[in-house]
Amino acid sequence: MSCFDPLLILTAMTNRTEIKALVFDVFGTVVDWRSGVAREAAVFLQRHAPHLDAFEFADAWRREYSPAMEAIRSGRRPYVRLDVLHRENLLKVLAHSGIAGVTDAGIDELNLAWHRLDPWPDALGALNRLKRRFIIAPLSNGNIRLMVDIARRAGLPWDAILGAEVVRAYKPSPQVYTETADILGLAPAELCLVAAHNGDLAAARRLGLSTAFVVRPTEHGPDQTTDLKAEQAWDFMANDLNELASQLEASMD
Repeated sequence: MSCFDPLLILTAMTNRTEIKALVFDVFGTVVDWRSGVAREAAVFLQRHAPHLDAFEFADAWRREYSPAMEAIRSGRRPYVRLDVLHRENLLKVLAHSGIAGVTDAGIDELNLAWHRLDPWPDALGALNRLKRRFIIAPLSNGNIRLMVDIARRAGLPWDAILGAEVVRAYKPSPQVYTETADILGLAPAELCLVAAHNGDLAAARRLGLSTAFVVRPTEHGPDQTTDLKAEQAWDFMANDLNELASQLEASMD
């Protein structure tokens, strides 16, 4: 059963254009970052702080994500790739958690947790379906090596790796969206951002991109309170990527 308001869906259907490429938010939309990071954190914590909860550790690490990027978006700091920010954020979480004495090698190994994330169950089949009709690529704040490692491990069938490191800016900075469309040689409306985050889609829409919302109600765990529904009449709205693929296929027929 759809979780979307029929009036939102009807409004969205009137706004569709010819889409030639799909770009995807990755963390939370395509892959389950929370479970993957917690899995790796559990092994680390068993050695260094067995009293701590691995999911709470993963959540604390993720909470540092946006503030770290904001220093770059605001111009207070030059661009550095997400792997660097993740490591800096990890050091903050270790300090706040009272964990000391971890070697640099141990910190580097845990930081690679973000390179070893699993896709949501619907992701692989849907991406392979969509690849038959559209160019597909990540549009992630993750750096190129990070996206490549996730894709190789999970079998994500991207046609290219696009995103923050390519344009040296973090979403939702406007150039991430406009320069990506330009790289692909497309008008903004011919490029559709697929994301589980209303804020990401709103930034893309302001720049003229087409938009597709996929709900991921457990991205942040069982008590998630954000992005549980579409907040605008996005061009497409779906409960998972397979449902989105069916909608896009129908729109092309």
